[in-house]
Amino acid sequence: MLQRDMVSDISVKIRTLAEEKNAVILAHNYQIPEVQDVADIVGDSLELARAAAERREGVIVFCGVDFMAETAAILSPEKIVLLPAPDAHCPMAGMITGGEVRTLRERFPDAAVVAYVNTTAEVKAESDICCTSANALKVVESLDETQVIMLPDRNLARYIARFTTKEILPWEGYCYVHDRMNSEDVRRARADHPDAELLVHPECRPEVIDAADFVFSTSGMVRHICTSDRSEFIIGTEPGIIHQIEKRCSGKKAYPLSSEAICVNMKKTGLKKVIRSLESLTPRVIVPDEVAVRARVAIERMLHI
Repeated sequence: MLQRDMVSDISVKIRTLAEEKNAVILAHNYQIPEVQDVADIVGDSLELARAAAERREGVIVFCGVDFMAETAAILSPEKIVLLPAPDAHCPMAGMITGGEVRTLRERFPDAAVVAYVNTTAEVKAESDICCTSANALKVVESLDETQVIMLPDRNLARYIARFTTKEILPWEGYCYVHDRMNSEDVRRARADHPDAELLVHPECRPEVIDAADFVFSTSGMVRHICTSDRSEFIIGTEPGIIHQIEKRCSGKKAYPLSSEAICVNMKKTGLKKVIRSLESLTPRVIVPDEVAVRARVAIERMLHI
C-alpha cells in the first residue's frame, strides 16, 4: 500500500505524462481506488468500450484485464493500447476458445452466437455480435434468429432467458467472483443490514438473483444508488465498485455481499505500473488484423444497439 503523499505525487506525474503522451486512462469499476482516481473515465465494460471507440487521444492506457485492452485495440487499430498489468487475465474469458465456437456453429447452424465482451478477440471473431451485462437483453432481442447461443457466462445467459421468448443456449463458463456468492451470503448480509436494498450482478447464481431486490451492471448499480431514496445497499459484485459509490453517491452506504468476492486480476494494476507504462509506451496490446477485422464487426454491431 502506497503512502498518501506518494500516491499524490505519482498521480500528478501520471496526469502530466498522460498529457505529454496524448493518452487517455480508462479504468474499470473494480480497480483499486487510487487507479480509479487517476483515470479519465471509470466505468463498466460497455462504457469503457464506447470510450475506447470515441476518444481522440492517440494512446489508451487500459486499467483492467486483457480482454478489455484487446477490445480497445480492435476498435482503435490506429492507436497505441497499453495494458499496464499484462498478466491481468480474465479466467472466464479463458473458458471458451474460437475452435469451440466453430464447433457450436456446426451443432446449431440456425443459432446466432452472442459473445459476452468478457471473451478473447479470437472468440469475438467467431461470433455474430457481442454484449455486456448492461445490454445483453437488448442485443438478444435485436436478433432475427429465435435460437441464441450465449457465451461464455452461464449465469448471464440464464438470467436473460427469463425475459425473452427466444431459446437461449448457454455455455458453461462463469465468473468465479460472482459465482461464489450464495444464499448463505445473502442470509448473512440481510441479517447484518436489515434496512439495506440488495443489488446484484447478472453474473451471480440464479439463487442469488432470486433473492435480490434489483439486478444491475456495475455502473447500473451506481446510477441506481445515486438516485434512490434509500440510504443503505448490499452490493452483490466485486467490492471495488464501492469506491465509486462513495465518491458519486453522497450520503449513501454500501456493503459487500461477500468480502471474499475479490477479482485478483483486477487488482494487479497499480500506479507504479501505470507510470511505467506511460513512460515506455509498453506493454502494448496488438490484435492480429485477420482476427481484429472480424471481431470488430461483432463489437460494432453491439455498439450500434
